[in-house]
Amino acid sequence: MKFFLDTANLQELQTGASWGIVDGVTTNPTLIAKEGQPLEEQIRRICAIVDGDISAEVIATETSAMVEEGRRLARIHKNIVVKCPLTRDGIRTTAALSKEGIRVNVTLCFTPGQALLAAKAGAYFISPFVGRLDDVGYTGMDLIRSITKIYQNYEFPTQVLAASLRSPTHVIDAALAGAHIGTMPFKVMDMLFNHPLTDKGLQQFLADYDKVFREAPVAG
Repeated sequence: MKFFLDTANLQELQTGASWGIVDGVTTNPTLIAKEGQPLEEQIRRICAIVDGDISAEVIATETSAMVEEGRRLARIHKNIVVKCPLTRDGIRTTAALSKEGIRVNVTLCFTPGQALLAAKAGAYFISPFVGRLDDVGYTGMDLIRSITKIYQNYEFPTQVLAASLRSPTHVIDAALAGAHIGTMPFKVMDMLFNHPLTDKGLQQFLADYDKVFREAPVAG
């Protein structure tokens, strides 16, 4: 399972990249807006930090404008994956860009039927939103399981990118459900490191070493 960071914050990306476990980045207009920089400028900076798939979302909502914007975003860097919403215009755009060899991440997926449309249109990634489904009383992880099963049945090459992962449990459940990728906020990736027994064990190891080698009197 690949790990993507769902952020446009350069400091978070630099820290995550230093761990050696970040395979890519997903962004959206909300995340870009938080950083206060124009979309294309911020995406260029992100591409300089993380060597992996970088999802950059179109702002346009009509097909012809989305296609043109998608082409422009794809020219920024070889690692760009153009991100389109799962609307009629977004699916038309996905089909058009995919035929040109431009990779597309179809976002805001909430049903298996929508995921099937994206795969039919040639999407490179499909982004089902787990946490947002949980918010409205559904079990978001069931969507991941359904999509992976459908894609396996028909050998669609579209990769399942589990999005809106809000906890380490979400990440593990997405991996168990067969998602190819999990994208998560920096704080969730950071939380995956944590367990009290790890901290306790390390403290004990160091304390035992100190008793023998650092507290022993010097001979002579």
